[in-house]
Amino acid sequence: MTFILTNDDGIDAPGIQALLKAVEGYETIIAAPKDHQSGCGHQVTTTHSIPLLQRSEREYAIGGTPADCSRIALTHICKGAKYVLSGINAGGNLGVDAYISGTVAAVREAAMLGVPGIAISHYRKGKLNYNWDAASKFTTKVLEELLNSSWEPGTFWNVNLPHLQPEEPEPEIIFCQPCTKPLPVNYRIENNEFYYVGDYSKRERTKGSDVEVCFSGNIAVTQLRV
Repeated sequence: MTFILTNDDGIDAPGIQALLKAVEGYETIIAAPKDHQSGCGHQVTTTHSIPLLQRSEREYAIGGTPADCSRIALTHICKGAKYVLSGINAGGNLGVDAYISGTVAAVREAAMLGVPGIAISHYRKGKLNYNWDAASKFTTKVLEELLNSSWEPGTFWNVNLPHLQPEEPEPEIIFCQPCTKPLPVNYRIENNEFYYVGDYSKRERTKGSDVEVCFSGNIAVTQLRV
């Protein structure tokens, strides 16, 4: 079973190495953006060429968006891939973030092409450092469950890992609904220029939704549809 690994933080981001560690033992191909593409949503490239650099036997740096990476990987690099895994994103992709996230767009594109996908993101508290080793461990645990579940065509999974401190208990895997509350829309205005200053951690949240689950220290798993 071959997995396509991609992301929106770029092929050299630590999160995709953490994802590679989480799927150790599986056959993998990395097909990820050459550059940082965070927040690009489901943008695809159709008006100019998309350069591709094969960096090793199983690693491709693609000069496009995450959705481009899924398209090219599934139609040209590995037509028989069984899953697209995207992440591990540096930062949460909870609730309505799914419409903005390139990480999520990569697996949405896979679902459109008839291939199941799982997006994994690591919520960050304030300016604390990421714990990529813990993220790998939690991801392995989640994948053991999701990869053994049946797949409904047209759906994909969005997983958000909590940001835990060493003294905090192991997180539970909780299947939940995505929050539909908006992100904070706050700006600082200087000379008719708007600077976004919304505080992600203070976003509104629906009780029992993925935002509340992840912020409370557990792994939020939502099933989304194309």
